[in-house]
Amino acid sequence: MDNIVILDCGSQFTQLIARRVRELKVHSEILPWDVSLGEIESRKPCGIIISGGPMSVSDEDAPSVPEGLFSLGVPVLGVCYGMQLITRMRGGRVTSGKAREYGRTEISVSGKSPLFEGIPSFFEVWMSHADHIEELAPGFTPLAETSGGVPAAMEDAEKGIWGLQFHPEVVHTRFGTEILSNFLFRVCSCSPDWDLGDWVESMTEEIRRKVGEERVICGLSGGVDSSVAAVLTARAIGDRLDCLFVNNGLLRLNEAEEVLEQYKKLNLRVHYVDASEQFLSALSGVTDPERKRKIIGETFIRVFEKAAASFQDAGWLLQGTLYPDIIESGFKGKNASVIKSHHNVGGLPEDMKLNLLEPLRDLFKDEVRRTGRLLGLPEEILSRQPFPGPGLAVRCLGEITPERLETLRKADWIFREEIAAWENYPEIWQAFAVLLPVKTVGVMGDCRTYSEVAALRAVESHDGMTADWVRVPYDILDRTARRICNEVPGINRVALDVTSKPPSTIEWE
Repeated sequence: MDNIVILDCGSQFTQLIARRVRELKVHSEILPWDVSLGEIESRKPCGIIISGGPMSVSDEDAPSVPEGLFSLGVPVLGVCYGMQLITRMRGGRVTSGKAREYGRTEISVSGKSPLFEGIPSFFEVWMSHADHIEELAPGFTPLAETSGGVPAAMEDAEKGIWGLQFHPEVVHTRFGTEILSNFLFRVCSCSPDWDLGDWVESMTEEIRRKVGEERVICGLSGGVDSSVAAVLTARAIGDRLDCLFVNNGLLRLNEAEEVLEQYKKLNLRVHYVDASEQFLSALSGVTDPERKRKIIGETFIRVFEKAAASFQDAGWLLQGTLYPDIIESGFKGKNASVIKSHHNVGGLPEDMKLNLLEPLRDLFKDEVRRTGRLLGLPEEILSRQPFPGPGLAVRCLGEITPERLETLRKADWIFREEIAAWENYPEIWQAFAVLLPVKTVGVMGDCRTYSEVAALRAVESHDGMTADWVRVPYDILDRTARRICNEVPGINRVALDVTSKPPSTIEWE
């Protein structure tokens, strides 16, 4: 099986490169930028990609790669920071802080290269850089440039080194997939021989090896990730898996009952734990979103440790952690930027007694759904919209109280009920309501009101790393707003969130 090694310099998009490569049916794996040359060679790569990153190549302690990387006889592609790093290491000049380019930019392709085979001469790409290349390194020729004259692509065909100043992995770059495909198949001569079926078999064996004869406790949430993780683990260790569904008091309207009903269809041992009072007590008076997430993560673990004590030989906690959780929490490397701490990553206590089992941590959401279908999970679970682990805590901005949570539950239910009837609803990644700690003046029944604001959020996305807001029809928004104001005490105004990711995140906290 061919393999592409991606050296991670801290970019939030590194995992997207891995995903695009896997979509093209070539195996890929991410290694930290400071990995040894011997470790890279041991992976037997047929190609190497150096990712982007948030730092400048001139910064102290900026990520670098082994000098011997370019002598392995393996094609190398640098993306954004990766292209700048190659230029600096090979004797070119990179200038900091000038000619900043962010967002969509048109480039013109001037040189002939297998990297741009079948690609138009002019097309839009996604830029995200402050530094730019002032002078290419010896041996390199320009392949493309932006309208501002900044080099956008380069190659040293004799040495087998290419560079792209833009991000081919993001959906905003036209022909990005075709460019990566050219690198994989025209430059690296890869074979499209990787699929999730093979991954399922190898991960099943890895779970058996790692767990041994111990028992595993799984935290089921009702969502895709934990459900797939549970069924996959049950496939590996059978009845040594016990699943706990914890009601943390932060679930949506009627969610606990609906989730337990769904799990009757799976051959899993599920135990119900109502810990809502424990969670809400720990969150009392807390308004900072990072503290919320970490409190929820620690409380989650404490609840599980207590429950696990009743199961003999329980040594592992199974979580449905995905790769985007790891990336956004900044746990990918020392140069990664923390976007937000995920409760199942940044909130885990250091003295946790259970070992962590996270079989899905290298997968993306769409890959998890496909894995679930291979494992035979019902479609009503696999098609469920993502719901954050911290639940309504990150949608109830400000202080969390039982009263405010109930207000949010009702507003959220109304919006989801109204939008679910829309013909385009299956294409929505997430749709939900947010309760803001902001009061505004209103009038109801000729009386003055002073109540909180609900915001509606609906986004479309392929992987959760980038997203765009959904143009929900006005009549749905109108009915939703009128129903919320009429049926939900405590809300007298409804707003619509029309920002993409980036610059926003999907969740408000």
